[in-house]
Amino acid sequence: MQYLRGVPDTRTIHDAARFALTVERLCRHLIEEHGDFSQSCLIGIQTGGVQLARRLHDRLTALGIVDLPFGKLDITFYRDDFRTKVGPMTAHPTEIDFLVEDKRVILVDDVLFSGRTVLSAMTALNHYGRPAAVELLVMVDRRFRRTLPVQANYRGLVVDTLTDEYVDVQWAESHGSDQILLTGS
Repeated sequence: MQYLRGVPDTRTIHDAARFALTVERLCRHLIEEHGDFSQSCLIGIQTGGVQLARRLHDRLTALGIVDLPFGKLDITFYRDDFRTKVGPMTAHPTEIDFLVEDKRVILVDDVLFSGRTVLSAMTALNHYGRPAAVELLVMVDRRFRRTLPVQANYRGLVVDTLTDEYVDVQWAESHGSDQILLTGS
């Protein structure tokens, strides 16, 4: 959080306790919808979606869900903004060692903003088979900022933001604490 010190309008909108409750609620909702998960798989979008998907997978395993296929999907080369002013984006490994053919894919991302990431992920996902269904799970839904008709099936938190605000999902493993921050431009 040191890099945010000079930003006066940063506020915590979800602390570690609420973060844990939100992950638990999402897991319980998935169990209600997917039962034993025998026809389901969990795929996180690199990078923030992978962290959330791993957390969900670990918690579902602790709740007795075994053999739930878990994968990581990189969408770098499927994005329409692959090259930016500051240079090309960094690719991350895709690790999907199973077919998604006829599976209910739970696609996971940390923040749903414009919908472009989800569109890119669905295009990339087609290289691994044709799913029976694709469901979207996000930790934060910035609902009024969509430019594509994309909607999450499972939402941890809905946030209404201004155009110049930024939602930052932080993880204990990389930031020292689980929290969600809302920051001005």
